[in-house]
Amino acid sequence: MKKFKICMLGAFAVGKTSLVQQYVFSIFSGKYQTTLGVKIDKKTMQINDQAIELILWDLAGEEETVQVRDTYFRGAAGAVLVADGTRAETLDTACQLQQRLFSQVGEVPTVFMVNKSDLENEWEIERARLAELDDAGGQVYETSAKEGSNVKRAFQALALQLLEGPAA
Repeated sequence: MKKFKICMLGAFAVGKTSLVQQYVFSIFSGKYQTTLGVKIDKKTMQINDQAIELILWDLAGEEETVQVRDTYFRGAAGAVLVADGTRAETLDTACQLQQRLFSQVGEVPTVFMVNKSDLENEWEIERARLAELDDAGGQVYETSAKEGSNVKRAFQALALQLLEGPAA
């Protein structure tokens, strides 16, 4: 079985932990949980008859110090970049984190999850911005940790990139 370390990256309170909980355990809690440092979960999945294990490093939000965060990047095979659709600035944070990750470990596979699609009427991120990201090669998924929308699909897309990549 192939194992891949995946960093969950994004600003404070974008839903990284909720997305991991939805994906790994199929649960959602409305209770906010601040991540301190890192929380690690694992999920085994099948992609094209290949068993793989994603080791999900749920990192504390962007308010943590840069120096500590960068040490968590070591050994990452890929990343999920999470933004909150109701807070436009969180997409900028996700893009900045992607660049920092790439500077530390190289251009590893990534997907963007723009979370809280269940609150679409409150979104601040414009579809044109998401289309630009998608056109630039970033796979963008509008997700809802609460409803489970596109969560599994986004993780599967990342897993497929990992298997097709040069490190596979």
